[in-house]
Amino acid sequence: MTDATVRVVSYNIRALKDDRDALVRVIRALEPDVLCLQEAPRHPFSRHRISALAADCGLTWGGGDDRGRMSTTLLTGMRLDVLASGHRLLPVVRPAEPRGWAFATCRLPGYQPFVTVSLHLSLKAKERPEHAKLLRDAKELADNVPAVLAGDVNETSKGSAWQLFAAGLDDPSGEINTFPAKAPVKRIDTIFTSPVLRATRPQVDLDQADLKAASDHLPLWADLDLSGLAVGNSEAPPPMAAG
Repeated sequence: MTDATVRVVSYNIRALKDDRDALVRVIRALEPDVLCLQEAPRHPFSRHRISALAADCGLTWGGGDDRGRMSTTLLTGMRLDVLASGHRLLPVVRPAEPRGWAFATCRLPGYQPFVTVSLHLSLKAKERPEHAKLLRDAKELADNVPAVLAGDVNETSKGSAWQLFAAGLDDPSGEINTFPAKAPVKRIDTIFTSPVLRATRPQVDLDQADLKAASDHLPLWADLDLSGLAVGNSEAPPPMAAG
């Protein structure tokens, strides 16, 4: 990793129902600058569990006052300045579990901002394309700001929602099966990135027993090369005001 490299990790942690110590070890080994979580604890009075996980992983959590009962959120490392963040619900038919996405607009000092989205789409196939369209059209992803879309899509790369996300974005995570963690047979998690971020997936030596014990999903990760966003680079997108 170079000074211009930022690592994004996406992880469905199944509400911390599995081996929490193994989960912390996996996350620490991955050394994320941005950690996109799905199925974070979402019930009332669970905020302290997310804050404690962030602290144990050497990360910070903005709190998520607008999160409601949504299970999607982001944690960030100390290298990044968080300019804006929030949580947005996606429409589902009750009594279905709430679905949504969280975002954080971050800046590495000396570079232009980028926005990262942690998403978790519906189990219902007919709802997922609508969710994908709403997310791609969201104002938080406007203004030509480079973006990372990461999370649990609940469908494979042949699905229509997946293909909507993939249009115009890179897919650095490759054809790696992510579910179930003990014997993965399908890939339903992903990381999509704007081409300017020149994302790659580096090799990271992770403990296989910890991976199987930590959650029912495997994590995905990508390294972003922010060289193209360096302040003063004439090809970089226009700067974004802090919000």
